[in-house]
This record gives sequence, C-alpha cells and structure tokens, in this order.
Amino acid sequence: MNTGVKITAFAAALAATFGTAYGVGKGVGPVGGTVEKGHGGHAAAPAEPEAGGDGHAGHGADATGADTGGASAPAAGGLQISEGGYSLTLETPTPAAGRSTLKFAIKDANGRKVTAFTTEHGKELHFIVASRDLTVFRHLHPVKGADGTWTVQADLPAAGGYKAFADFKPAVKGAKGITLGADLSVPGAYAPRPMPPVAPTAAVDGYQVRLAGTLDPGKAGELRLTVTKAGRPVTDLEPYLGAYGHLVALRDGDLAYLHVHPNEGGPGPDVSFTATAPSSGTYRLFLDFQHEGKVRTAAFTVRAGATGTPVAAAQTPTESASHDAGGHSHG
Repeated sequence: MNTGVKITAFAAALAATFGTAYGVGKGVGPVGGTVEKGHGGHAAAPAEPEAGGDGHAGHGADATGADTGGASAPAAGGLQISEGGYSLTLETPTPAAGRSTLKFAIKDANGRKVTAFTTEHGKELHFIVASRDLTVFRHLHPVKGADGTWTVQADLPAAGGYKAFADFKPAVKGAKGITLGADLSVPGAYAPRPMPPVAPTAAVDGYQVRLAGTLDPGKAGELRLTVTKAGRPVTDLEPYLGAYGHLVALRDGDLAYLHVHPNEGGPGPDVSFTATAPSSGTYRLFLDFQHEGKVRTAAFTVRAGATGTPVAAAQTPTESASHDAGGHSHG
C-alpha cells in the first residue's frame, strides 16, 4: 500500500491535538465517493442551505493544556455538547443496561431540530458510544425521523458512565464537520474496569490484527494495522461505508474526539493511518473492518511517549469490547 501520502492540513492540525481519530480506508468506487484528504475547521453558525456535498471536515482545539510538543493546539472534537450554533440533545440520557433504545437530536441555535445533513461515508450522521473506562465501544448507525429525531438500538452491557458522540456536517452553505459529545448514565452498581493491557496484537472472531508504527507527541507518524486469519493475510477486506477500514481513537481521561484520514491502500491486509499525539499518555484505538459479510472491531491500548517510540498495544477483545454488529442500525 502507498504509505508515502503527504500529511494533509488536517493531519497537521492533528499534530496539535489527538483525541478520537476516525480514519477511513481507501474509498471504494461503487460503494462510496472518493475519500478526501483534507479537513477544514469547525462549523460556522447556520447559513443558507446547500445542495449537498461529500467529505469529512476537521475539528479544532484542545482545552486540556497538555504539552503538544510545541505545536499550537486547535480544539479536539467531542468535548462540548454545543458548538458552532448546534447542540446535541439526548432524549434518553439514562438508558437501562442491556439492549436499549437511544434517541437524540441535533438542534440549531434557535432550538429547532436539524433535519438536513450532508452525507459522508454513506451516512448523514455517525454515532459512537463508549464507556468512560474505554472497555465498551459501539459504532452505531441511527435512523432519522421526519422531525429530526434520531433512534438507534445499543447494547450497553453494564451500569456506569458512557459518552455519546454525534459526528455530522450540516447541509448549509459553508458548513464544516462537527463532533459533539454528551454524557450517558446507565443506572446500577458500577465497578470500573482497568485499562486493557499493552500488547502488539488483538484477536477478534478468529482474526488477528497487528498494530505497528509510532504515535509521537507533536510529530506525525504512521499507524499500520495488518489483518490476518489462521496465519494468512486477509487480502480481500470488504467495503464498509465506502471504505476498507475505520479507525477511532479515544484519549483516556477526557475522551477527546477527532477524525483522521488514512493513507491510500486496500483491500488488505494492511490499513495505514497518519496520526499525531498532542502529548504523552494513554489512548484507545478501535479498528472496524469487514470481511465475509461481517463487521468486526479490534481494540488497542496505545501509550504515546518519546518521539520515535514504537506502539505496542492491544487486547484480546471481550464481548463488551468487540464490535456490536447488532448495533448497526442503518438509516
């Protein structure tokens, strides 16, 4: 695969603040549009509606004050419930443990539910739920009602704190992508689990995924994930949302969220991404990939340290850490 792709303006911004990275493998013609290489800034306040468009936008600055290796820090996404004139409103902020229905809406500055969004990677809105201890991860695809209310089924296996992320681009002239975050609470006795250990591989449903490369504070580096099954490279990864792989990374502590586009490549066994950490610390990475008609998730724990330090982070996913295929409600 081509790992020599130049770092985009968004990747440069990512050098200042790495939170959640949602990377997408090389776009596949008939399944989705071309995966764009760059990102813009935060969305502006609502303006005139536009006909549509495609592509992700970037997200701006981090308020944590972490050392970014001298880079200026645009804010990470997902740290705010309201931004750029838009707000994430959870209509089910305290769902029950187990299979629950989640409902939410995106509202504009006047409190009206937004109904027009730009389709990106096959969806008008991407919705992610993660537990605060980063042991549960769900990438869901909610259905939008005519009034702007989104609905989706989610498996939240245990009591405790969760965070919901809505990633979208309003269908208005000049709008950029926005990621908003809001807290969910599942009632009941809560026992937080420790961060899964650092290791170079993750196993899920008979597949092995190896993580290599570097995650450097203040310096862009390549993260390369290689998928094998029964010791053989998987060279026929299937398109999922118009791409061969999606990478989500969440920063331990504040669960900051950002998007990262990958390098060219596919259909396997390698999926490569360019990413930069704003500081040393612990991050969780989740790779979604599809093969033989099913989406699976390999989960990794990454510690960013001194520049040039190789990553070596993975877990053998448990039921709660693996991909919830049943949670993929399509709108």
